Amino acid sequence: MTTTPLTSLTGNYSLDPAHTQIGFVARHAMVTKVRGAFNEFEGTAHLDGTDPAKSSATVTIKAASIDTRNEQRDGHLRTNDFLDAPKFPDITFVSTGVEPLDETHFRVTGDLTIKDVTRPIGIEFEYQGSATDPFGNLRVGFEGSVPISRKEYGITWNAALEGGGVLVGDKVVLEFEVSAIRQA
Repeated sequence: MTTTPLTSLTGNYSLDPAHTQIGFVARHAMVTKVRGAFNEFEGTAHLDGTDPAKSSATVTIKAASIDTRNEQRDGHLRTNDFLDAPKFPDITFVSTGVEPLDETHFRVTGDLTIKDVTRPIGIEFEYQGSATDPFGNLRVGFEGSVPISRKEYGITWNAALEGGGVLVGDKVVLEFEVSAIRQA
């Protein structure tokens, strides 16, 4: 990793799906967490190193690509009880603003759409650095996360537990480990 000044990173980037993870964590049975990821997505970003507020990003995730390492659970998550992937195949994020918090932290605000419900969110990202890979591509790395309420997106299915509580927690933490390649 190099400590390239942000000003020299200005340009258009594409997410590298082989080195990017878009994941999530949700409470299960009130005592543990289930982790998962989406395996199919694409995204672009424009980074403005001189004026980060002029930066932008868009991401499209294929809802059916959800993967919690449990085929039965993944099948249920694709149904209308949760993501309704056949009817709403895409989950999208379109940025509306970027605010630098310090030299390596940024708050990216934007509209997240799940199941045709769009709500504003703000994701805090940490710049992990940049490097030129063996193929001559300039890569940048960012990591971030944001909690969301699944109920706010119309995902309300649940089951009561015998001892009280519910099977699936409302809060879902979205996690992003991003590797993006500057386009020529």
